[in-house]
Amino acid sequence: MSNPMVPCKRHPSVQTNLYCGKCGDPICPKCLVQTPVGARCPTCARMSRLPTFNMSGQYFLRAGAAGLGLGAATGLIWAFFRVVPFFGFFSFLIGAAVGYGIGEGIGLATNRKRGPTLAVIAGIAVVISYVTSIFVPWGRPFNYFDIITLVIGIAVAAARVV
Repeated sequence: MSNPMVPCKRHPSVQTNLYCGKCGDPICPKCLVQTPVGARCPTCARMSRLPTFNMSGQYFLRAGAAGLGLGAATGLIWAFFRVVPFFGFFSFLIGAAVGYGIGEGIGLATNRKRGPTLAVIAGIAVVISYVTSIFVPWGRPFNYFDIITLVIGIAVAAARVV
């Protein structure tokens, strides 16, 4: 014998024969939440973000400060490498190393939090690093390989915190 159709607890105009696996309330397909242990109502499912992605303002400030500091510091180091003759191909490796260092530094500063906002902060920090490497007195001026190097650095930094 099948269950009779009853109104959904949250949508009284919808008839259903689905029930929450935990509390037993009738639920319609609109409010059903599929969990690893079966169908649940939104109250019992308690959908929340993972702690790794749950960030407060304090973590954003820490990420910004770390990104600014690491961007300036790695920019000075990057500038020393930019004056080396035949730098060409190695600039890509330096860009990746700068991106990795900035991404790891921001990750450590935020207690290994992750998210798209941190990726943006890390990308901006790589740009700060590059701009610092150009405008120091001994820095080499812009060339077109620097665009690829910058994109590689941003991609690596963002990948470390997403």
